[in-house]
Amino acid sequence: MGDHEYESGGLRIHPLNLHLKHFVEKIGIPPRKNVASKMAIFDGKELVFEESDWFIINFFRMLWRFGFNLLRMQMWVETVLDKFMRIYQYQQYGYAFTTVERLLHAMGGDSFLTLINQTLEETMMSEGFSQTFLNDMVSPITRVSFGQSVRIHGFVGALSLTGADSAMWAVDGGNKRLCLGLLYHSKSELIPATVTSVGIEVRPSKKGPTTSFYKVNYVGESGSAHDLYDIVVIATPLHQGKSDITFSGFSPPLPSHYPGRYHQTVSTLVNGVLNVSYLGSTKLASDFTVSEVLTKESKDSVIHSLASLDPVHIPQGYSRPPASHSKVWRVSSPHPLSREQLQNIFTSWDSVSETRWLAYPAYRPPHRKTPPFILHNRLYYLSAVDWAASTMEMSAISARNVALLAHHRWHQQGTKIDQEDLHTRMRGEL
Repeated sequence: MGDHEYESGGLRIHPLNLHLKHFVEKIGIPPRKNVASKMAIFDGKELVFEESDWFIINFFRMLWRFGFNLLRMQMWVETVLDKFMRIYQYQQYGYAFTTVERLLHAMGGDSFLTLINQTLEETMMSEGFSQTFLNDMVSPITRVSFGQSVRIHGFVGALSLTGADSAMWAVDGGNKRLCLGLLYHSKSELIPATVTSVGIEVRPSKKGPTTSFYKVNYVGESGSAHDLYDIVVIATPLHQGKSDITFSGFSPPLPSHYPGRYHQTVSTLVNGVLNVSYLGSTKLASDFTVSEVLTKESKDSVIHSLASLDPVHIPQGYSRPPASHSKVWRVSSPHPLSREQLQNIFTSWDSVSETRWLAYPAYRPPHRKTPPFILHNRLYYLSAVDWAASTMEMSAISARNVALLAHHRWHQQGTKIDQEDLHTRMRGEL
């Protein structure tokens, strides 16, 4: 938009996302320059909380409004993260898991399985957090992270709360640089085509009577074609609205779609001037310096969040313009915004770009059994992990798990798969 590029999807990366951190270091991409930001919370009529430029004022405002709940929340999230971090050590030593449930159990034992079977609301209230704190602070965070309420399951809810960390970072130049860099470093051949189906083809073998391959059919610019592969990884969600890949010749048959739906979030980028009175603010637009507005769940709120976007590359001498100037805002909402709604939020605009994301599942506990990582003998499925949590780092964890699974099963190294009590055993070995 204008002279710059902006990220319409996932932007922030947590400092403990070790796979993504390793990727950018390997490729040699620097983190994007940090631009100071201020947050506010909107209840659909007015701003019920607004950060100050001064840390000490923010501290006392938070203390007055939330007591020590915010500190307790950070401590609770850290206990979840401590267990979550075990997966990096397991993967470093080559351990892999056949299901999402086994992977979660290896990280956090029964407590992680409990988290995905109850709501974040139930989980936090059992930890002593008040309903008021959940409504006023936790819900706005889950709405900006996953477009859903505190009735998402506890595991994805805990991960969404890590987004409140002030040390979050972004990739300089945008996430596409990360994807392109990884593709280049993998030395893979990219076939620009749409896969339509996967089947089984049996051929005579030099070592025995027959051997089986996976036949991948696809349509590209030159028309229909197919290739044969020993191992296939499906890296797109097999759910309605996400994929049209079909499977043929499998016994028992493989479904083309698994149960469960993906939740729609509409990302609308607007290059325009914000109407600060929409937020119930009496300030002049030139004095309004809030850059991110979270929203409480209410019938009056038609948006999930509103954020002043910075370009994917921060030019030298850049400073974020005030609200009285035309700049790029990202509005996240469950449905496309009407012209009337845009006119309520903005006094004027030059351009609008709308992206409808089916970005993550609708998380509704109790947890249904997720699809396995292994769909067939040498056919693997990466996106099963989305039902635990759909983030860039979780996809990277799943990808490494699938790569390890494929390697161990090809070389018949079963001792590295689905091992129990790894945390105790590895601590003893160390």
